[in-house]
Amino acid sequence: MNEIRSAEGGDILSDPETYARSYQLEALEKAKRENTIVYLETGSGKTLIAVMLLKSYAHLLRKPSPFISVFLVPTVVLVSQQANVVEMHSDLKVAKFWGEMGVDVWDAAAWCAHVDQSEVFVMTPQIFLDCLRKTFLKLDFIKLLIFDECHHAKGRSPYACIMTEFFHRQMESNPSSSLPRIFGMTASPIISSGSNYKEEIAKLETLMNSKVYTVQSQSVLSHYVPFSKIRIVLYGDLVIPSHLYNCLEDNLRRLKLQYVSNLERELADSSSYIASVERKISKLHDIFVYCLSDLGAWLAIKAAELLSTSSADTCSFFWGEVKEFSENCTRKFSKLVYETFSQYIKEDVGLGADLETCAQLGLIAPKLQCLVQCLEEYREVKDLRCIVFVERVITAMVLQSLLSSLHEMSGWEIAFSVGCNSNVLRSQRVNENNKIVDDFRKGKVNIIVATQILEEGLDVPSCNLVVRFDPAGNVCSFIQSRGRARSPGSDYLLLVRKGDNLMQNKVLEFLKSGEKMREESLKLSSKPCGNLDSELSKESFYVVEKTGAIVTTSSCISLIYYYCSKLPSDRYFKSSPRFVIDDKANFATLHFPKNSAVQMVCAEGKDRMALKRIVCLEACKKLHQAGALNDYLLPHSDSSNDDENDFDSNYAAEVCKEEQPDYFPGALLDSWSSFAVRGIYCCYMISLDKHGFSRYGQIENTILALRSDLGFDFSNYSFNLEVDGGSLTVSLQRINKITLSAYQVTMARRFQTTIFSLLMDQDFSKLEGVMSQLLAFEKQNSFSCPSSKEVCYLLLPCKEGRIDWATLSSSTIFLKKISNKTAEVHHLSSCEGCGLVQTTDAPIFTCMLKNSIVYTAHTGLFYSVDGILESINAESSFELRKGESVTYRSYYKSKHGIDLTRASIPFLSGRHIARPVNYLIRHTSRKEKGESNKFVELPPEVCSVILCPLSVHTLDSFMLMPTIMHRIQCLVLASALKDMLWVQWMPNVDIPSTKILEAITAKKCHEEFSYEALETLGDSFLKYAACQHLFAKYKHHHEGILSCKKDKLVSNTSLCCMGCLHNLAGYVRLEEFEPKKWAIPGLNSNTYAPTSTNNVYTWGTRSIKGKRIADLMEALIGTSLSSAGEAATFLFLEKLGTSITFHERVTAERSILHKPEMFVNIKELEKLLSYRFNDPSLLVEALTHGSYQMPDIPRSYQRLEFLGDAVLDHCITVHLYGKYYPSMTPGLLTDLRSASTNNDCYAHAAAKAGLNKHILHASSELHRQITTYLQRFGDCFSGSSHGWDAGIALPKVLGDVIESLAGAIYLDCWCDKNTVWRCIQPLLEPIVTPETMEYNPIRELGELCDRKSYSCSYKTTEQNGMLYVIAEVLAGGTAITEKETGPNKKTAKKLAAKALLKRLKEAKQTGGT
Repeated sequence: MNEIRSAEGGDILSDPETYARSYQLEALEKAKRENTIVYLETGSGKTLIAVMLLKSYAHLLRKPSPFISVFLVPTVVLVSQQANVVEMHSDLKVAKFWGEMGVDVWDAAAWCAHVDQSEVFVMTPQIFLDCLRKTFLKLDFIKLLIFDECHHAKGRSPYACIMTEFFHRQMESNPSSSLPRIFGMTASPIISSGSNYKEEIAKLETLMNSKVYTVQSQSVLSHYVPFSKIRIVLYGDLVIPSHLYNCLEDNLRRLKLQYVSNLERELADSSSYIASVERKISKLHDIFVYCLSDLGAWLAIKAAELLSTSSADTCSFFWGEVKEFSENCTRKFSKLVYETFSQYIKEDVGLGADLETCAQLGLIAPKLQCLVQCLEEYREVKDLRCIVFVERVITAMVLQSLLSSLHEMSGWEIAFSVGCNSNVLRSQRVNENNKIVDDFRKGKVNIIVATQILEEGLDVPSCNLVVRFDPAGNVCSFIQSRGRARSPGSDYLLLVRKGDNLMQNKVLEFLKSGEKMREESLKLSSKPCGNLDSELSKESFYVVEKTGAIVTTSSCISLIYYYCSKLPSDRYFKSSPRFVIDDKANFATLHFPKNSAVQMVCAEGKDRMALKRIVCLEACKKLHQAGALNDYLLPHSDSSNDDENDFDSNYAAEVCKEEQPDYFPGALLDSWSSFAVRGIYCCYMISLDKHGFSRYGQIENTILALRSDLGFDFSNYSFNLEVDGGSLTVSLQRINKITLSAYQVTMARRFQTTIFSLLMDQDFSKLEGVMSQLLAFEKQNSFSCPSSKEVCYLLLPCKEGRIDWATLSSSTIFLKKISNKTAEVHHLSSCEGCGLVQTTDAPIFTCMLKNSIVYTAHTGLFYSVDGILESINAESSFELRKGESVTYRSYYKSKHGIDLTRASIPFLSGRHIARPVNYLIRHTSRKEKGESNKFVELPPEVCSVILCPLSVHTLDSFMLMPTIMHRIQCLVLASALKDMLWVQWMPNVDIPSTKILEAITAKKCHEEFSYEALETLGDSFLKYAACQHLFAKYKHHHEGILSCKKDKLVSNTSLCCMGCLHNLAGYVRLEEFEPKKWAIPGLNSNTYAPTSTNNVYTWGTRSIKGKRIADLMEALIGTSLSSAGEAATFLFLEKLGTSITFHERVTAERSILHKPEMFVNIKELEKLLSYRFNDPSLLVEALTHGSYQMPDIPRSYQRLEFLGDAVLDHCITVHLYGKYYPSMTPGLLTDLRSASTNNDCYAHAAAKAGLNKHILHASSELHRQITTYLQRFGDCFSGSSHGWDAGIALPKVLGDVIESLAGAIYLDCWCDKNTVWRCIQPLLEPIVTPETMEYNPIRELGELCDRKSYSCSYKTTEQNGMLYVIAEVLAGGTAITEKETGPNKKTAKKLAAKALLKRLKEAKQTGGT
């Protein structure tokens, strides 16, 4: 039968079991009965047996079963291969796991989700072992456990630990428990030849609790499995001319010494960095020596060339990370080697090279020449698939490069495959390796040069040649690599040096070992497995009672290092444990970093290694008891469950939907049928201050009539409108109630419906339709359904303080016309007598006509008539644009086809009516579309009267009403929010509705206020409140955990969820007012649905981002703080549902120093801070850096820095808000805060105050950097401690100390922020002001590019050993660039942006871009 193949390997069997070979069925039956190790040669179908066994367990695994099967493979490359095979030949749901997926940080919920979805887990053994130790997975829920290449179960390997720590321990402690069936697969149960085969196989069986199954002899398999033919190919010795070799080796040694010496001189104070780099340089030196002596001079040059490849993202040591600096050093050293070697060797071994001559010259090793000759023999082989196995990564790299360049190899695609753990050389990621193997299967790659990563398990049935360039290290490696040659007639070549009899004998021994292992396995088949007698089975352990998570003496050391790696650190120290072992006393002490929950652990033991394990196990126990390790024995983090607000992503997605309601205040809603018969109405006078608004000289006041009172906030309220010609003040004042009859309400509704429909639509047909609908409702004597809500209020024009009923009746003529009725003609009451004038519809007195709105059908426009042109009639002449003089009669005839029949009737003076606009928009010089100050001569006979009488002054007032009523509507909505949040929750707290209106108004509304300032204030208070709460509650958590918890507590997601849970999203105003969307009172054009909130209705939905809702919440917090104070705001936070509580006094659990003056100059520091400490230990802690690992001081400043950062940020924000707002824009307040509350500013202040002299640290690098900066930029410390260039990128530690001092004072003075500000403010002076504000040039350049539609980019480049940032702007197809360097990348980027800004401004002044 054909064995299982991958998708590219051939035909797929529909049911493998049908075609199984006899030995496969025997193995399967045995595996079903008992735990089994199948020992069969590569290609004999072990994976098929595993698949058939999986299918026999499938009924126990199918979801919703809680059980799974686990398939373990030794290398990442095999994960995808074996998973694909299981998926292809079964219907089981398969999940794949490897380290690069980030499984190390997954929690129990993540693994539980995979268990719920999948039935077979394919993974590497370390991942499975970690899951067992953390109890994310348990053996009780695993039905089948498959070990691929199970011969790795030795010593402390993951395979061995899985069996000893869990399988055997559970089997011994609870024999009746449900354990998984064990199924192992191997092509060689023994790794090393020369071992006692019987003893080693028995050990494997005992450890795996399984019996080995194998066939009687290899001949059984030879009927099915094609075994490759073994060929030993001999090659000669490498002979490099001695003078050349000596010269190259001497130069290599000299380069190493010189390079390291230069580094030591450059980094005299950075011994830790030097040691790390020296180790890598030494490794590189050894690599080049190996290439020179074993591969030839040319391959040594090629290795140097490959390793000197530079990266554009490389940062120098002066700029950043140790890793990046180290990699940069290795590249530079390799480049020096390449340049030096190239001076001695000019020949290029490539296309057309004479390999024999090159070998004689020592350019390439005879071994390489032999390899090329061997490969040439397979030139005629169709679809060559060859694997060349090498021992070293560098060999794989240079061999691939050499073979790819040779003429003899042309037409073949060659790749190399190495592991992913190389520290010096190039490594490959999982996906990269998988792609290479996949291309090899498909024939896109013909030759792979590989390390041992491809020795085991690789399934490529078409592989027809394997070459061992370097010899196999053991029998297992020999068997496994030979097994890769799977194709019938394949060859297995071993390159052996002439005269190396030892290696030739070893090959013969390898060949015999297979039968020896099979013979011993068969002898043991009838004997039961022995009892496990392993150190691993007897080792001590600690179990978490709640979860069952376990740590043993095998795993405790790595757990301690992992815990320390998760502690906060910086570039000046790395958090790591420190062991002090007294061999004589058999006593060990483990010292943790100062930010650890446990500082020191001691233990006794037998020997040095045992001591280390014992003390680490005890430390794990103490860390768990202290809460630093959670119940899964993972470093405690923000992911742990506690009572803090924790809105997971699924819950947040459910609650924080983008579609949110849009609220409308219920106080402005009613049904018109109810409203019309109320009789008594609450009234407000809308007064318009005419100052600065003189287009027509006078604007009439208006009365707003409502069904109910709006509340105290509306008794006297004013705001400004921005109108053409100046600012207009609108005042709202409550006046006495009035009584209206139903007829008067009807008249008023008709008037406001007519005028607003006319103003908004400017469409005669629509106006007719609206009014016809209104009349139809009146005729039915039903304004609307009583239960139906509409926008319901009256706007009543006034004249001399009284309701102008004449104006309210002005729509009568138009309504009569619609009703086909004749309107009564009368004079104005003030008229002393005037004549009738014929209009389109009917004759009308001139006193009425000159105070009206008319419509001309021939233009489709509405006009406001404000006078009679006595001197102009149809016979009057006027000049056209071309200068030609014509009469109005002839003009109307020729232009519009209208015959003017009343020649002597004076024309009307009319002005075109514009549509209302948003008069809340600030600083807008506008000309309303269609508006003109010039009058138009209108023949009365072409005019149709719409509203009469209606003065221009009243029209101007009603032009403003949509904007005025929009503001009132928003304020009423803010008042409703006030009632919900404060009146109900905190009735004794009075928050002005105007402040709440500010809090719900976004910047995009473009009004005179927005929530940005309140949001800034609320953000700083929320951060302060959260940090104080967390600091007090979690006394043992380090700054990293506290920061994670704080970030989650105050995150946009948490705030958004709170806002949505309280239904607050509908209150926020996000866009500027558009009058065309204004709801006209009297027209039932919207549907208003009640909400759970009293007196608030929805009138549609809108899309709102979660960030906007979070901003609203911060602004509401800022509103509470600015209007009601801290105590009320903490109560407000509690009502919102946060877990934040205020602690009037916060204590820090720590050891009290008896003589703190021994560590720092207490008196001088107290004098500098103008504060006397009650507990000077706090001052010492505030100045202790993490690198100061002396046991005298128990803690570093990190927790105080966490607290002080929030306190100081809030103090500065409150200072800026109180001093400058609302006289400045909200955006400027945000900028001032950003310019004052960053680490660079604090570092600058610390340097000015000389605090660097008092910091306790043990970092030579920190000392060097502070010294360098102070010497280079000392003159800069006399200026302000704000602005983008303040601090000149000083070490972050200096800024941290300012924050930690603030935290220390805050704790010492019982949480008095005023005292903190009084002490720290002098250090920060002069505080930034609007006049001294400097914008970050990166931001300024970005905003300029946005306005001009330019593209802007930054990139890093290296030149002459220096790193630069290049800023580039592409403007109109022209690229403008500037290049700058600096003490770090951040500063260099700012300097480049500044230089580019200057150049762009100069170009603008000279008329350029």
